[in-house]
Amino acid sequence: MIAMPERAIPDTLSPIVEALCSVAADLSARISLGPLGADLGAAVGANTDGDQQKALDVIADDAFRTALRGTGLRWYASEERETVELIDATGHLALAIDPLDGSSNIDANVSIGTIFCIRDALDDGNATFLRDGRSILASGYFIYGPQTALVVTFGAGVRQFVMDRATGTFRETPSAPSIPAQASEFAINASNYRHWAQPIRAYIDDCLAGIEGPRGKNFNMRWVASLVAETHRIMSRGGIFLYPGDERPGYERGRLRMVYECHPIAYLVEQAGGAATDGERPILDIAPDSLHARTPFVFGTADKVARVATYHDLPAQEVSALFGNRGLFRA
Repeated sequence: MIAMPERAIPDTLSPIVEALCSVAADLSARISLGPLGADLGAAVGANTDGDQQKALDVIADDAFRTALRGTGLRWYASEERETVELIDATGHLALAIDPLDGSSNIDANVSIGTIFCIRDALDDGNATFLRDGRSILASGYFIYGPQTALVVTFGAGVRQFVMDRATGTFRETPSAPSIPAQASEFAINASNYRHWAQPIRAYIDDCLAGIEGPRGKNFNMRWVASLVAETHRIMSRGGIFLYPGDERPGYERGRLRMVYECHPIAYLVEQAGGAATDGERPILDIAPDSLHARTPFVFGTADKVARVATYHDLPAQEVSALFGNRGLFRA
């Protein structure tokens, strides 16, 4: 549950948020036991897209779905389920959720999390979620790490709640994360460099060139392979995250899902003063064509995200050579 916050949570959303917090507190306790508890990292099958499911993926999905009954929720869409599920025919809200983001990192004791967003429910479950992200009412994530925290927006800035382990309640912090306007970190899986399109290669090449290159600045690279962990760092320290599509079969549109991951994170990031795109277009302006549609994803400090889009606008010859003279850097 949430301890009495200084600012009220919208009445219509409060029951759902309370239910999510209750499950998150239980998951945090399970995760903190590590190998002393059940084998939460054991493979138990695959989801509808063929991604391997861990035991905790299934546990988390079942727990959230059960807890949301009686909260005013009509439709429940989960990354772990093939179709939208009806929770309450009289409900007026809908929830999309990635019950356990980063589950491949469970055994490595790396921060993992839960991502969600809430919308008004339409009469049709699929149509409810196959809209652009501008109809989102609230979004956020729980991060299970040294602290268990909820970072959330209800459309009026970002708020942060940290779980008090002594009481199991989430208490609002005096200040919330906000994305700094200046930063010198980028996050990308550099092992896939050879598969990227030229604009992405050129952007990373210029970061790696450091102070001697066209950016005139040294950068540090980070890569956790947990979207929640990457987001939480960027919310606190700024920088940019890139998961582009590439030429490998099955990766043409990247690997992150629009409904369960990218729309919720993009809404939160914009509320924190950042930006989020598919490399060129704002993510929140894009409507997915299926429940499990994937998209390239770039988010973080606004000027850095805008710069990536500019690389896509350059002539091919200006992004083909390492450390070349890019048109966007010339007067």
